[in-house]
Parts: sequence; structure tokens; C-alpha cells
Amino acid sequence: MLNQTSVTEFLLLGVTDIQVLQPVLFVVFLAIYIVNVAGNGVIMMVVTSDPKLHSPMYFFLGNLSCLDICYSTVTLPKVLKNFLSIHKTISLLGCISQLHFFHFLGSTEAMLLAVMAFDRFVAICKPLRYTLIMSHQVCTQMAVTIWIIGFFHALLHSVMTSRLNFCGSNHIHHFFCDVKPLLELACGNTDLNEWLLHSVTGAIAMGPFSLTFLSYFYIIIYLFFKTRSCSMLHKALSTCASHFMVVVLFYAPVVFTYIRPASGSSMDQERIIAIMYSVITPVLNPLIYTLRNKEVEGALRRVIRRRL
Repeated sequence: MLNQTSVTEFLLLGVTDIQVLQPVLFVVFLAIYIVNVAGNGVIMMVVTSDPKLHSPMYFFLGNLSCLDICYSTVTLPKVLKNFLSIHKTISLLGCISQLHFFHFLGSTEAMLLAVMAFDRFVAICKPLRYTLIMSHQVCTQMAVTIWIIGFFHALLHSVMTSRLNFCGSNHIHHFFCDVKPLLELACGNTDLNEWLLHSVTGAIAMGPFSLTFLSYFYIIIYLFFKTRSCSMLHKALSTCASHFMVVVLFYAPVVFTYIRPASGSSMDQERIIAIMYSVITPVLNPLIYTLRNKEVEGALRRVIRRRL
């Protein structure tokens, strides 16, 4: 039996309701989006065009850059439009679609960061078997697997959310459609949806985070007992520093948003945290990787010389 809903569209209240700030925020968010697309696009171009970067580490980095561009594109164009628009509505179908792709790309990135940590673990702790363990076929299979898992994880939330009855207010206290704000507008019982959000999404977030943490912990322990040299330990960990920064910037706000109980934070806090992982983190990734990675810098210079 199909579920009937009286609400056919929602009103996104946005980042702030202060009208004088809307044009300023439009310029700021537009600049961030342009830097995000340009920076991650350059990384994708360099990784695919430079033969010296055809390795598992940069294969996954290319995937991360692709995810970051798509991740921001799910929300930012609509946010930018709403900054300059009087009618800030989104259809029910558009809202569910945005929710789906947001969780699809977000959960895929969470798992990809764990795969990248595993790649660094194998490279440092199993160097003689690295090419065998992280072959091109294995890397491709791992990438395809996490994209598929991310898609079905998001499909679970989008299907379950679309079955809810929205018969009251249609005002979403957020700048994009997400599960938690929509659950607050639902008229029926949302216990199952909340359980799925905290358990399934929690597992998608905490599982890769735990694997990432264990990978770095094992790397430190392995190098400490293997070399007993602070200089070699520092050199090896410096190759992982940029990845670790990305992990912290991504997981910290995600855990805060989806693991904490809904009563533990206000809507303003939710929006600020959402800006961190959906807007700020994707634009910082290319800066972190290029500023701290001499191989990427060298490849970028070679690409520029070829273009000139």
C-alpha cells in the first residue's frame, strides 16, 4: 500500500535567516565551491596524466578528489541559488534525491579513507609484498566495492525516509535535505528510521574510523620496534600526515552529527558542523595533499610545463 503524503515540497531555511548576510555568504560559498572544483579537478588531471603517479596511493587520491567534487555539488549549487532567491523550496522528490546522493558520497568517502589508511599500512609495514597485495586489480575491486556499499547504504535511508508521512510543517531547519531534519517533520513513528541512522550510519562512520586508527597505530608500533629510530619514524609518518589530517577533518564532524543523540545539539550547531564536512573539508583536501606532497607538486609542475 502506497504511503500518502500531504507535503509535496519543503522550504529550506538555509544557513542563516539574516537577509543582509545572504549576498556576502553567496560570494564566500561560491568562492569555496570554485576552489573545490578547481583544486580537486587539478588533482584528478595530474593523477591520471602523470605516469609517475600511477600507483595505488594516487589511484585512491583520484577517487577522493572525484568524491569531493560530487559531494559538494550535491548541496552547494542549491545553497547558492537559495542565497539569491525568495522561493527556497525543494520538491519532495528533489529532497529525497539530495538526501540519497549526500549519504551515498559521504559514506563512500568514509570507507575510502579507511582503504587509503590500509594502503599506507601495507606500503610501510609490508613493503616487499606491497605490489602483490595492492595490485591494480585489487585496488579497482576495493574502489568499486566501497562505491557500491555507499550506494546501497544511501538507498536504505532514502527509501525509508520516502515512506514517512509529512503532514505538518514543511520548514527544514537546514541548508540541505538530511535524514535528521526530515525525521523531525514526520508525523508517524520514526523509531526505525532513527535506529537505522544511529546503528547503520554509525557503523559506516565508526567502522572505517576504527580501521584507520588501527592502521596508523600499527604503523607507529611497527616502526618503533623495527627501527628504533625517531628520524626514520618521522620520515615514514610524514607520508601519512596529510591523510591523517583529512581523516580528522572528515570524521570529527560526522561523528558529532550522526552518533550523538538528537537532543544533544541545537539546529545551529548541526548547520555549523554540516558546513565543516560538506563545504570546508572538500576544499581543504587538495590544499593539504598538494602543500605536503612533493610528488604531487612535481607532477603538477610537469603538467604545467607540458601545457605551456
